[in-house]
Amino acid sequence: MSWPLHLGAALYPLAVRAAAPFVPKARRWVADRQGLWERLEANSSALKGCIWMHCASVGEFEQGRPVLEALKAARPELPVLLTFFSPSGLDAWKDHPGATHVDVLPADSAANAHRFLRTVQPSAVLWVRYEFWPHHLNALAEAKLPTYLIAGIFRPQQPFFRWFGEGWRKMLTAFTHMFVQNEGSRALLAGIGVKNVTVSGDNRFDRVAEIARANTSIPTAEAFRGNGPLLIAGSSWPTEEDLLIEAYRIMGRHPRTMVVPHELHADHLRTIEERFPKPLARWSEVCDSPVESVRMVLGEERGATLLVDRMGLLSRLYRYGDVALVGGGFGDGIHSLLESVAWGTPVIFGPNHRKFAEGRGLIEAGAGFEVNNAQELAKVLERLLYNEQALQEASRRARQFVEDRTGATLAVVQHLSKDLGF
Repeated sequence: MSWPLHLGAALYPLAVRAAAPFVPKARRWVADRQGLWERLEANSSALKGCIWMHCASVGEFEQGRPVLEALKAARPELPVLLTFFSPSGLDAWKDHPGATHVDVLPADSAANAHRFLRTVQPSAVLWVRYEFWPHHLNALAEAKLPTYLIAGIFRPQQPFFRWFGEGWRKMLTAFTHMFVQNEGSRALLAGIGVKNVTVSGDNRFDRVAEIARANTSIPTAEAFRGNGPLLIAGSSWPTEEDLLIEAYRIMGRHPRTMVVPHELHADHLRTIEERFPKPLARWSEVCDSPVESVRMVLGEERGATLLVDRMGLLSRLYRYGDVALVGGGFGDGIHSLLESVAWGTPVIFGPNHRKFAEGRGLIEAGAGFEVNNAQELAKVLERLLYNEQALQEASRRARQFVEDRTGATLAVVQHLSKDLGF
């Protein structure tokens, strides 16, 4: 392992622990790993011979989940270990019914990596998309465990393809096979001599298509929608919320609005309550009420607001939207767009989508719309929400975008089943 990677792996947990007294996310990262070895030891017998899937967070699990569930369906007796790097992933899926045990990944060190494998004794390993931890991957290579990368995606700017990337390139040798999302990723890997690669596509398309096919109804959302139009601000941050309020001011009118914030901090929720159009109700106030009561609380006005103060609903709520404004595009990067377009709900997002192939793809398909300011947002909203023909065409293109890209799970599972003797 190159010394920069070795140094980075060693310093990361030290830096997190130093930040823990001051940074809530760092404090949570440390807390999640307290008692980890005791939990793993307690489940070691049940986990022996498991399939181990590791994901960074919620989005990555949504990519790996169709593969894991297909393998589990083929071999129901196989134990499953599911690990996450982030607290949000652990919180969302700690009770996944198909997993024998769900936990966090130990900090990346040689001692931790070898101890982890000795404790859980996996028979096959699935890592999803972005996670590359040098000590853990080195331990997997030394143990000669069948190890697969699911839904990988690579870009020229990554260290693997730079002059200083020898240590990063070495990590790739741990993978028995890599399933990547696009031809560009395959070509980049081929350029550095990595040939054990299959272009399978993005498993998220299979997952969101499955959610849409299930078509689970949510009476509260259906009651709120009424006759529409309805805009859903999904995984929104304050930046998107500010832009939306300003766009409504520019438009001089506004649709019914469902705000589903990315984070449910009390102060943030109060700010939304204060600023968004009235009448307004929180999901927690009306979700257990009869449909008639929801309509009574929020009235029949086209401009009412429903603030969703509960996690885990968004992928199904998009079913009720005419248009979605998806958060993250003015920050580190857009959140999932596919959950919306699987329902035929076109998406609007900010400019920070360059790392996400689906953003550019949806723009080219006519189902995604980039905006940079409130004026642009107002223009797109006017076109989609109040022009039925334009909305229907964007909706059709959204559905087609997903339908054309399903099938990645089957390709991966067929390969794994052959390799693993399922």
